[in-house]
Amino acid sequence: MKIMENVKNTINRATDNSYEASMIQDIISKINQMDKVSRKKTTIGFFGKSGEGKSSLLNAVLGKMDLLPSGCFGACTAVVTRVEANLENSKYIAEIELFSKEEREKELEDLFSVLPDKDRSHELFDIAVEKITALFGAGAEKKTLEELKKDDKFAETETLLSTSKKISKRRVSEFTDVVASYIQHSESSQGDWYWPLVKSVTIKIPGCHELLKHIVLVDIPGTGDCSKIRDDKWKSTLKECSIVWIVSDINRAITDKDPWGILKHCTTELGPGGECKRINFICTKTDDINLTAYVRSARLTTDQLTGDKEKVCILHRNEHAKKRVKEKFEQSHIKKIFRTDHDFLVFTVSSKSFFDPECNLENSETEIAKLQDDLRIINEDITRELTRDYVNEAKGVLSLIQSVQSNTDKETVKMKDEVCMEFEESLMKALNKLDSRFNTIYSVLEQCLSKGVEKSVELCVASTKAMIVPGFNKTLGALCRNGGCFFSKSRNELLDLNKALTENLHECLEEDFKQIFPVSGQTGKSVQEQIDKFSITQRDSAYFRSPTLNHIQKFIKTEETKLKASLNREVIDKKKAIFSSIQKTIKNEMASCYEQAAAITGPGSVKKMQELIITTVDEKKQDMFNKAKNKVLKKFKKLKRYIKNELESKLKMSIKLALSQSRKITLMDVSREIEELESLSEQ
Repeated sequence: MKIMENVKNTINRATDNSYEASMIQDIISKINQMDKVSRKKTTIGFFGKSGEGKSSLLNAVLGKMDLLPSGCFGACTAVVTRVEANLENSKYIAEIELFSKEEREKELEDLFSVLPDKDRSHELFDIAVEKITALFGAGAEKKTLEELKKDDKFAETETLLSTSKKISKRRVSEFTDVVASYIQHSESSQGDWYWPLVKSVTIKIPGCHELLKHIVLVDIPGTGDCSKIRDDKWKSTLKECSIVWIVSDINRAITDKDPWGILKHCTTELGPGGECKRINFICTKTDDINLTAYVRSARLTTDQLTGDKEKVCILHRNEHAKKRVKEKFEQSHIKKIFRTDHDFLVFTVSSKSFFDPECNLENSETEIAKLQDDLRIINEDITRELTRDYVNEAKGVLSLIQSVQSNTDKETVKMKDEVCMEFEESLMKALNKLDSRFNTIYSVLEQCLSKGVEKSVELCVASTKAMIVPGFNKTLGALCRNGGCFFSKSRNELLDLNKALTENLHECLEEDFKQIFPVSGQTGKSVQEQIDKFSITQRDSAYFRSPTLNHIQKFIKTEETKLKASLNREVIDKKKAIFSSIQKTIKNEMASCYEQAAAITGPGSVKKMQELIITTVDEKKQDMFNKAKNKVLKKFKKLKRYIKNELESKLKMSIKLALSQSRKITLMDVSREIEELESLSEQ
């Protein structure tokens, strides 16, 4: 902002004795920090089964027809793909995060270990063949890993993937051709597809700052990848999402288990273990309609079919789909987290019609524009928030400068020591009150967790048997090798024993946890609200009738407000770690059991694995669930200490800076600049 730049230039010309120079540097440092403030971008996650049109949708929303490869040969987005604005130049850039050498070796060993199995009908065999042939070409699955390592193709691939990759192109067609090898899979042309060994890809697009300046779009692959590394990657990404777009073909939006299964399985990552505020359920391919069949099934009358019949049928089906999806949402498990109409929105889109002006749908009827407007509004809201924060902080810095300018009254200087003591006393009182409120929250958490431990101990063995006993066969081995979690394509569900074991603890904790750590809004009980109540400023103190001390009060109030806002943002991040610590603890406690079970082979191995897991759960249950409970409480105590320490140390520094300035310093009169900022803040 020009106002602050002018102020900084004027301050730089101030008299430069050693004491004054220190004061000047403190102020300039604060102005420079304002320019460098970077807020974490809002993450919007795409989620849906492969082939549902996620990539095409993303291309349409960004107005780039062929940016991300889509399903021309039944291809699928196979890795976590992040898309954001390139704010620096006009190039298309891709930053590719690859498996490390150790991770590559482990992944290939696991894939090749499946191939000798006689049961080639098992899904693990199909996954291994798909990945090996994608990397090394047709027939590679018929070799051993040792034989493949002697092949020139293997050495070529190892060299190519030995370092991180950065692709930079000016033309989108050239860019797409190169980047496709890292994010696309094609069964019709095997070899030189590197997605099996890619963790994530970040794509930066020029010319879309209006939509993505403060937003990251993340195309998240489905849950069908059995790679533990990539599985961990999409789970951690999902926890960062403020909004999630569930993408489903309109013809299967109600009947397909996948989108609803995703919502059910990811309740923890979207709710208490994440920061999601809203879900957009997006029905794609609305232009794909069998006119005769739809007229018959919907029983449309001749009067309803006036004008363009195809368009009438598409729009009729769109409205019917929205109604049905909302009805199903009302009956779903996820409803308890996203309770208002604004929390769950349904869109019916056609990416194909958006790009084709000859299609019979108007641009607005494709609803791509609605999603674009949604992004613009989010972007504009963040810009306004950042501008408001900048203006408020600038007012605080100018108040500090003005307090020095006004610091000529001898009586005012005498009062400074007393005012400093008053602020520090107020700080300690406020910290004690905050500590008491946090102790109340701690007691609530402890009670919920104790109930959860009791219920978990009672039911955990039955939960374990229900998951691992019926018809498991080779899938149990895969689950153990993957740390207790495996997506079964044959059963079309994600099997997660760690999650099953934590279910009762989560259930007893969840409702109060949402009250204590809401992502947005007020509950009357939240940690964020306790932080907001915290204040050390003295509204009715007689001292602040002095102009100098009044400016000091304004500066400290600004610093306090900025600090509290920063802490509230950190609370959202830290609460994820607190909630997820339950499942992490259970997973760690079960880790050695999974390793032992995975090593069991030969006749009767499945039964032996089942017995080992059930026995371990039964023996460890009391200690295991108590450890999970204590981990949550320990993390909450750590959060409490962190918040108090940050408030105490940083506000003491602000008090010292504001009240330690010599009355000999005269910088400049910035009262006019303060008035300008006051008028800006009211806009």
